[in-house]
Amino acid sequence: MSQKKVTRQELEANNGKDGKPAWIAYQGKVYDVSESSFWSDGEHMGMHNAGKDLTEDLDMTPHQDENFNKLKLIGELS
Repeated sequence: MSQKKVTRQELEANNGKDGKPAWIAYQGKVYDVSESSFWSDGEHMGMHNAGKDLTEDLDMTPHQDENFNKLKLIGELS
């Protein structure tokens, strides 16, 4: 099954604000973090905002790639 191609505009639009889903991109993949208790109103711990490619930011944190396996995969960032 091929993955949905997500444009940067779609990613930015899904920022978790005003009832929109909260999506983030990491290493070329787009994930829905809307259901995560760590992402309130599209913001994670006051440091990261949904609707963005967070690859560089998250590569410098202690997050494990396995954490992304728990999230809903939307598709690939195009």
